[in-house]
Amino acid sequence: MTPLLEVRKASKIYGGGLFKRHDKTIAIDNLSYSIPDEKPSITAIAGESGSGKTTLALLMMGFLTPSTGQVFYRGRDVATMLSAERRQFRREVQPIFQDPYEAFNPFYRVDHVLETPLKRFGLTHSKDEARRQIEEALERVGLRPNETLGRFPHQLSGGQQQRIGVARALLCQPRIIVADEPVSMVDASLRATILASLQVLNRDLGISIIYITHDLTTAYQICENIVVLYLGNVAEVGTVDRVIRTPRHPYTQLLVSSIPVADRRRRWGEDSPVEAEATSTLVGGSVGCPFAPRCPSVMDICRESPPPLFVPDAHRAAACFLYRDAPVLPTADVASIWEKEAA
Repeated sequence: MTPLLEVRKASKIYGGGLFKRHDKTIAIDNLSYSIPDEKPSITAIAGESGSGKTTLALLMMGFLTPSTGQVFYRGRDVATMLSAERRQFRREVQPIFQDPYEAFNPFYRVDHVLETPLKRFGLTHSKDEARRQIEEALERVGLRPNETLGRFPHQLSGGQQQRIGVARALLCQPRIIVADEPVSMVDASLRATILASLQVLNRDLGISIIYITHDLTTAYQICENIVVLYLGNVAEVGTVDRVIRTPRHPYTQLLVSSIPVADRRRRWGEDSPVEAEATSTLVGGSVGCPFAPRCPSVMDICRESPPPLFVPDAHRAAACFLYRDAPVLPTADVASIWEKEAA
């Protein structure tokens, strides 16, 4: 069956230019990933800053064109879509941005933000119908219409603005929502409300959620599956319970060990000796595993060639030669590892 959205062997390279032709950075490196049409899910794309999370999100939404590879929506290459196809794609794949304060024009009331997608995509035929849809969307994300509509952005809190962003995406009747760090700039007390709203949209409306985050605790809280990126490469992928509870890749182990716990004397997971900072992957740079310079388990083979995705146990794959005796993931699509579980 044709996936709803598919990233096929996509790479994105930044840099170059007239005076720095050799100074190019690989943000995404030959990545394949798909979202099925028949089973909506919540998937985390996780990693440190600079791991390629936002670049992958922008490729999925068609805001960036891959340097190599392709992005497909309903079987059509996004880069070559006709006008009507692109319009449908723009409506059905909706973003929620990280910074709610930059997502609003301060000169417009929030009503404008909510009315615009209804008008642009022809989703309403009267002002009364538009008002009803807007009120329903606001109530679904935990806002009271009479306390929200008619106000300017500066009159609302960051948490309220972010929930309006979720309501705006919902009004477009999307199939996929790409949420880029949606709770990183709101108070901790409001994070649970926003995350719960995303779960409701997935469960009740059948919307697939791509949750971009560096926070494994929230990923574990709401997601079913997870893709861990390191310098544009997939380090580990699988069901969120397996990957976070028993991480296999040394990089994932590092991320999990950094999660704080209530006891200040303990860390969640084993302490990792890895301390070096991540560095960008340059075109023509290292030919081995990108994590080798930081890895406590590095071997000679790690510096000689990049590891494939090995399958050390069910519903999980890790790009690490520690598991070279395990089978290799038979397809380039990393999502296949949890699709087998669903089957």
